Amino acid sequence: MEEFAEAVGLSRPTVSKYFQNAASVRPKLREKIEAGLKETGFRPNLFAVNLNRRRTKILGLILPSSLDPFYTGLRRRIESQATALGYLPFVLSSDGKAELEAEALETLSSLNVAGVIMAPVGGDPAHRNKVKTLARNIPVIFIDAPFDEEEDFVGTNNGQSMALITDYLTRFGEPPCYFDMPWVNSNAPGRRNAYVETMRRRGLEPVIIPVAHSEDWDFERYAFDEASRILREGGFPTKVVLCGNDRIAFGVLAALNQAGLRVGITPDCDLRVAGHDNQPLSEYIWPPLTTVQQNTAEMGRLALDMLLTRIDIAHTPGETRPPGEHVLVDGDLILRSSA
Repeated sequence: MEEFAEAVGLSRPTVSKYFQNAASVRPKLREKIEAGLKETGFRPNLFAVNLNRRRTKILGLILPSSLDPFYTGLRRRIESQATALGYLPFVLSSDGKAELEAEALETLSSLNVAGVIMAPVGGDPAHRNKVKTLARNIPVIFIDAPFDEEEDFVGTNNGQSMALITDYLTRFGEPPCYFDMPWVNSNAPGRRNAYVETMRRRGLEPVIIPVAHSEDWDFERYAFDEASRILREGGFPTKVVLCGNDRIAFGVLAALNQAGLRVGITPDCDLRVAGHDNQPLSEYIWPPLTTVQQNTAEMGRLALDMLLTRIDIAHTPGETRPPGEHVLVDGDLILRSSA
């Protein structure tokens, strides 16, 4: 920047002021700087500038899967809102692995980011302690799945959303059985427990389908293989199947269709199938999937607002970090022809 300032005949502080806020520089000086930029092609190194600042304008986002449509939608919401506020979101994927999650958090910390929004994958006690230690040095908001009671979190109210769809499905002749999702984060047991509690509240016996334990993020393949096995071994215990999420439902529907079974609400159908999440494809598969919609826009907005508040506190002398805040967003029932 010093070399560029000398080339355009201005002081370095004036040039630096332009890059921080171009409107703060007088029009004639701004024109001179912009002409110099066109001639030289100079641009400040964003990360070098960021490392030199006490308060930076880069935010980190760590997601467990870059392919899962739910996280893709969540990422888009957070990115657009952060960009509109003048921040640069820097996105990393943990690929569902605890060790990569910790590495991603360390990388973002080394880049001097202002704060991080992270969807955690869990992990053993050593990993969790490492994440908590890193979270003490940089504001971190956990999203989608809670990390623990002490850390800030924004997510779907699984108790409300699973009760909503379980209540609806119990109105049919047979109670719904439950097809679990792999326990890749705390949402899995949370949703299963909400199904069990709702069934018991309605005076019904919960029916958990026995499926193989898995911590694999390839949900569709897992559900297809397990559903195919269940059909070979005699079929589902009831004619209404509630799946832990939509991606599980996709695999179940594929297995049922391959077996020649009809899914839907008309009298000639063999089973009803429902999911949770309202993935983008849920409306367009056959039959269209009954599900619960997670409000990703509101989750993203709340997480970003919470993070910016924590960043302000971190840069205010005398302010201390408040106790962890947990904010839950209700889901909405989406009725389609699969159930």
